[in-house]
Amino acid sequence: MIIRRGPAVGLLLAMLAGVTALGAVPATAGEPTDGEAPKVELVLDSSGSMRAADIDGRSRMSVAQQSFNEVVDALPPETQLGIRVLGSRIPASASQALGCRDTQQISPVGPVDKPQAKAAIATMRPTGWTPIGLALRAASHDLGTGETTRRIVLITDGEDTCGAPGPCDVARQLAAAGTHLVVDTLGLTLDARVRQQLTCIADATGGTYTAVQHQTQLTDRLNQLVRRAHDTYRRTPRQVGGADRCSAAPILGPGVYTDRERFAQHRWYRVAVSPGQELRASVSIALDRRLNPDYGVLLRAVSTTGQEIVRGTGADGGRTDVLSTGLRWSDQQSAASPEPSASSSSSDGSGDGLVCLVVSNSFSAPAGVQTNPGMPVELTVDVVSSSPAPGGPSLGRGWLLLLVLTGTGLVGGLVTGWLARWRVAVWKEN
Repeated sequence: MIIRRGPAVGLLLAMLAGVTALGAVPATAGEPTDGEAPKVELVLDSSGSMRAADIDGRSRMSVAQQSFNEVVDALPPETQLGIRVLGSRIPASASQALGCRDTQQISPVGPVDKPQAKAAIATMRPTGWTPIGLALRAASHDLGTGETTRRIVLITDGEDTCGAPGPCDVARQLAAAGTHLVVDTLGLTLDARVRQQLTCIADATGGTYTAVQHQTQLTDRLNQLVRRAHDTYRRTPRQVGGADRCSAAPILGPGVYTDRERFAQHRWYRVAVSPGQELRASVSIALDRRLNPDYGVLLRAVSTTGQEIVRGTGADGGRTDVLSTGLRWSDQQSAASPEPSASSSSSDGSGDGLVCLVVSNSFSAPAGVQTNPGMPVELTVDVVSSSPAPGGPSLGRGWLLLLVLTGTGLVGGLVTGWLARWRVAVWKEN
């Protein structure tokens, strides 16, 4: 399989690869840094429309408060959580200019004081306007910057009522700024215009949109999104810059790396693989903006003489915000094939045992979507003792396989014919 198409994703393959080095060359990107804790901020709409009692016979606000309490209780210990609200202080009867500045952080991003966070949520009452764009921009500042992805989870029942800054425009600006920010949206109403706006926000940042109709559905989805932030970004990738050709590519050791790749670009890296060792690599590209259909990502291992060794196979983890692919290769596999070995001397004289990794994509964007900066890339590299290639049992190759299949077909035909004649004979006698 060459390319994994569609908005499928799966970051599982990238996370399953180990990071134990067996004599590999250290990365030129520098020593690894301590992993960042996963960071999430929940943004809750507390505008006047949240009084509506149309979710399981309860008000939208009370349903959201119960779900928040349950999510806080189940929070993974490493996850740093913040809570921001909008429309919670200035009544809707006040001027729009005043009401459209109404957003506040009631629990800072960090290790959560659970009693304090739940007490702050319990005091919220549906009050004012709906400045979604302003709240998103403020939430991005709350989460800060870093190399791991931050998540904003927006829970609202209505459109932005303030106009500027528009929430879709804010989401696009955050994505284009390369802040590693994903916004997931949860709509507490089935209104078509609300759905359109929340989908636009999610699409711009590679997030997801979910329409919520029941309290248990809201709790389950919030827990999923918080766990996703916790499980996916346990390690902080090292920053590395891929090259436009193999000879200039950085040499990577086992680890996780981050880079950015422009649309239809090729990014090259090198990995040292000694005889008896196996290279395992995977790449994940965050879909942080809207793309044209029929896109894909390809990971290839190429010898330093330019011969392709192996291509990546798709890995579908069921996610819609990440596209992944991976490969594995060892000298044992290369020796059994007519392809030249990647362990031959490199053309630039940098030494033996270097394999080039090439990350390619087939992305294109609709009109109005910014293509700079490039898409966020996460590359996982591991070098381990070589092992047999994965796959099912083999029946054989060439003439041997042909003889086995022919003999099996002949015997099967004879047995079937004999059984048919026997059944006819028994039927005639009876």
